[in-house]
Amino acid sequence: MNKKKVFYYVGFFALLTVVFYFGLTKAIPGFGKVKLPILSNVQPFHFVNQDGKQIDERAVQGKVYVAEYFFTTCQSICPIMNKNLVAVYEEFKNEEGFMILSHTCDPETDSAAQLKHYSDSMKVDNKRWMFVTGRKDSLYNSARNSYLLDDPKNNLTSIDQQFLHTQFMALVDKSGKVRKIYDGLKKDELEELKRDIRDLLAEPVSQERFSNNMFGS
Repeated sequence: MNKKKVFYYVGFFALLTVVFYFGLTKAIPGFGKVKLPILSNVQPFHFVNQDGKQIDERAVQGKVYVAEYFFTTCQSICPIMNKNLVAVYEEFKNEEGFMILSHTCDPETDSAAQLKHYSDSMKVDNKRWMFVTGRKDSLYNSARNSYLLDDPKNNLTSIDQQFLHTQFMALVDKSGKVRKIYDGLKKDELEELKRDIRDLLAEPVSQERFSNNMFGS
């Protein structure tokens, strides 16, 4: 076999491989993409939403959601974060499998009624963007132990002396696993967040969630 034929066959099979791989990326959602790592598991929680209803982890069962912390009287980073999140909300508000879960850092001020007023002012769908309050220690434990949005060492301080104020937000998959943390003040990271939401919406629900009873009834 001469060199020309060798190059011909090598080139042919290389092209065939590329075409085959390209076909798989079109036929199989998520094929060829590097999956986001699993950073932590969301632990069971019990809060009250802006409609005064008790909610737990079943409210986000099977959904891709963004978890953030803010407070309604904040005059610094919170309005910027939530303005940036509005763009995310607008892009995915018609996706049944998507939610935003905003936790207050200041439950003494942010009652369900206060959160309802805030939510109404933003003109968002309460089913797609939920605002929650509850016990301060429960809210802060979720921020640190579930969503990795604050240093767990801060738990060593008396809860009365703690105040959580962070621009970071977590992306959670359908199985209740935190997959990535984003800076809510950086537009480039918000664009990453949108792309990652699309990828996670295409991912199947992991069966591991049933084995560890994360969303058990």
